[in-house]
Amino acid sequence: MTAASASSDASAPTKLAGRQLFEKLGKPKTIVAPMVDQSELAWRILSRRHGADLCYTPMFHAKLFGTSERYREEMFGPMDGDQTTDRPLVVQFCANDPDELLAAAKLVEDRCDAVDLNLGCPQGIARKGHYGSFLMEDWDLIHKLINKLHLELKVPVTAKMRVFDDRDKTLEYAKMIINAGAQFLTIHGRTREMKGQQTGLADWEIIKYVRENLPKDTVVFANGNVLYSEDIEKCMEETTTDAVMSAEGNLYNPAIFNKPTDKDVNFPRVDKMLREYFEIVKETPGKASNTAMKSHFFKILHSFLPVETELRAEIGRTSKAGFDVWEKIVQKVEEKVAKIYEDPNVNDEVVIGEEEAWGGAYRTVPYWRCQPYFRRCNGEKANTMVSRQQKEAAEAKKKREAESGDETDKEDKETDTKKAKLE
Repeated sequence: MTAASASSDASAPTKLAGRQLFEKLGKPKTIVAPMVDQSELAWRILSRRHGADLCYTPMFHAKLFGTSERYREEMFGPMDGDQTTDRPLVVQFCANDPDELLAAAKLVEDRCDAVDLNLGCPQGIARKGHYGSFLMEDWDLIHKLINKLHLELKVPVTAKMRVFDDRDKTLEYAKMIINAGAQFLTIHGRTREMKGQQTGLADWEIIKYVRENLPKDTVVFANGNVLYSEDIEKCMEETTTDAVMSAEGNLYNPAIFNKPTDKDVNFPRVDKMLREYFEIVKETPGKASNTAMKSHFFKILHSFLPVETELRAEIGRTSKAGFDVWEKIVQKVEEKVAKIYEDPNVNDEVVIGEEEAWGGAYRTVPYWRCQPYFRRCNGEKANTMVSRQQKEAAEAKKKREAESGDETDKEDKETDTKKAKLE
């Protein structure tokens, strides 16, 4: 038995344990995931307006955060963790050195409710830097990282992990993390290899297995396979977890955490959502991140841009753009959506399809409304339906433009006739 599998040693500073902390934070059910350059303050404010109960910061590099004042100021500004606008908040770090992790965490412990260790990042940069999911085989190091914060930090420590192919190994891994001192455990139901076009479906069964074999007072969040608002309760029921965390689902449709009601609440128009986000960015103190804005614009508009293709290139040229450039883009989106509604026969309905093998049903959503993004799954193109929608939308756009052109031609002919009569 290694140190990693032993229970928490020594006594930690007096602070709330898992279930107590969970209740103090209001028993959050809907959680914004930590996302590099994307779960920044403005996005968290937007997400909270649309039903998010708890937010995580983007993943910060512990060594850089602890040693570079410039990096720290760029990543965590004066309003991050503000008691009135940015709580409850968990700050996430990636690290492979306990002392570096503690030094970074000490700098934020008075401005957050907990500090999270990233054990889930599967990207190549994490492999190179030896952090995230590439620590999964080094249980002793993980134990030291978590236990260091558990024993020496004012606020609780939490962790976000991925699963192994073997559910029993995943359970032992989760137990080690909890025993090291983690008060919340987020389980992403995918393995390290499941990323990009190999993402596939998250395994809710393995999340449920782990949850049911951990102590009952353990707080567990589920992550993966949440496309629609209705999926949140379904995920909690099927995994028996305390809450659901969303990353991509939240990015493509910030209204995913709203209670299921109607299309305007659950699938808001892209022009309205884009305007709301942009106004928050302008009102938020500190320098706005063009990287974050560009990414959010692309994702909010992901179903809109294949139809309104000229906007894609325009957004692509915004790397160093000022607010005036962004404002023009938002206005163009507003004008284009307004043009759609000028058609009295526009089909603005959200249609629920038949139940799929994965247990849910896709929705056919108008391309000018926020909606989930579908990846390829097990070699099958899951976004075939979306492609069809976009094709139909493009054809409808051409028809509108043609009709508009016909009206213009008619007006021109009438004008020419009047001129001829006057002459």
